[in-house]
Amino acid sequence: MGAETFSAIFGDWGTIVLSSAAILVAAVVRGFAGFGFSLISITAISLLMPVAQIVPTIFLMEILASLNLLPGIWREIDWRSLRWVLLGYVAGLPVGTLVLVNLPEAPARIGLGLVVIAAAILMLKGFRLARRPGSSASTGIGAASGLLNGAFGVGGPPVVLFYFSAPGAAAIGRASIIFYFFCSDLLGAGYFATQGLITGRSFIQLGFWLPALLLGVWLGARSFRRTGEDAFRRWVLRILIALAALVVAQSVATGGSPAAS
Repeated sequence: MGAETFSAIFGDWGTIVLSSAAILVAAVVRGFAGFGFSLISITAISLLMPVAQIVPTIFLMEILASLNLLPGIWREIDWRSLRWVLLGYVAGLPVGTLVLVNLPEAPARIGLGLVVIAAAILMLKGFRLARRPGSSASTGIGAASGLLNGAFGVGGPPVVLFYFSAPGAAAIGRASIIFYFFCSDLLGAGYFATQGLITGRSFIQLGFWLPALLLGVWLGARSFRRTGEDAFRRWVLRILIALAALVVAQSVATGGSPAAS
């Protein structure tokens, strides 16, 4: 890669170091909790580079992060509920893109963030569902996620809350969330590809950021294995509150410009 190409993509080595540090932090969270990579990395790197230049690369990295985690969580995925959640997501995504995009974005994202914070705090205080929801409720959760992702780019919180409020092992919830994001990220990357948004720039960025991604995911997954189930649930909810607060702050500061989940 020539010096002119490097300069056009990254600017300087300082940008690579800072952006790689952001990728590392986001990847640790992703490896530990199973979510949060896109929002953390895009919010941080957008201070250094235009959002439009990094989002396609982040989707590719989300897919790689999931592929790296899938072998260790495959047997723990709750396939029974996940198939309905994904069905709802596929149904809700185009509706969100076509209809809800006409709603005022900033107030909606702020409202969503506040609801997520309130629900997570309630769960931290001990609220849990008595039993795992059936197919209709699971499909509804997926549809809500698709609607929110299509309209505002924030579709993860409903699914995270769904799996960590339902009874069952925390590892099952984490595994199901990882596979859910793998599928939704594949759809997102496919859309970017059809629009010509995944380019040579995306793969060059991926090459520079890949070491930080792999190291972060490994560190996060290792931390998960060393954390007790109750402590893991508490940390997941704290991370979710922090991410929701980030969505609210970002929406207030920028007027609601979208960021990935």
